[in-house]
Parts: sequence; C-alpha cells; structure tokens
Amino acid sequence: MSVEEIQNICRQLPTVTEDIKWGHDLVFSVGEKMFCVVGLDQSPTTASFKVRDDEFEEISNSPGFKPAPYVARYKWVLIEDVNKMKKADWEKYLLQSYELVKNKLPLKVRK
Repeated sequence: MSVEEIQNICRQLPTVTEDIKWGHDLVFSVGEKMFCVVGLDQSPTTASFKVRDDEFEEISNSPGFKPAPYVARYKWVLIEDVNKMKKADWEKYLLQSYELVKNKLPLKVRK
C-alpha cells in the first residue's frame, strides 16, 4: 500500500482535510480532529489510526502493529509498515477510524 493509495481512500471520505504536521507527518482529519497519521520520513512507511475499544488489544498485539506512541490511551494503533496490510483492510480501518472520530465531534460540527 502506497502513501498515494492511503490518500485516495481518505480523500473519498466527506469533509476530510489533509496537511503536514510536525514537519514530516501526513495527517488526515475530519472536523479538525485527526483520524490517520502517515509517517513520511519513516522507512518503511508507518501509519497510525484509531480502532474500536474492543479491537485495540488484539490489533496492537498483532505482528507488525503496536500501540501508537502518545495516543494509545485513545485506542490508536501504529502499523510499522503500511505494505503489511491489504487494501481492503486499509479501506475498512480508515473508514472506521474516520467514523469513530467524526462521531465524537460536537453535533454542530458533524452537520
């Protein structure tokens, strides 16, 4: 999975914005809240995203994954190589992360 493919998935979601934060991370947000962060200066390329509470332990302990630094307490996981997950799984988890973050936004912002 390339960075461009991740961008294409995220760009298809309504009201998504993207920018570079911290000088080297590509960040996708909804309502100014992040739902995916791609480490552009990492080799291999890494990415972090939010998962459901009931999935966090299982996914973060799976090979190639770990709790995301700084945001694990919010149930974010880090994939150590974006190529280790199939496109269908990327689509599922990015949509899920987007929905989890969007659903926490104030009602006024969600509209």
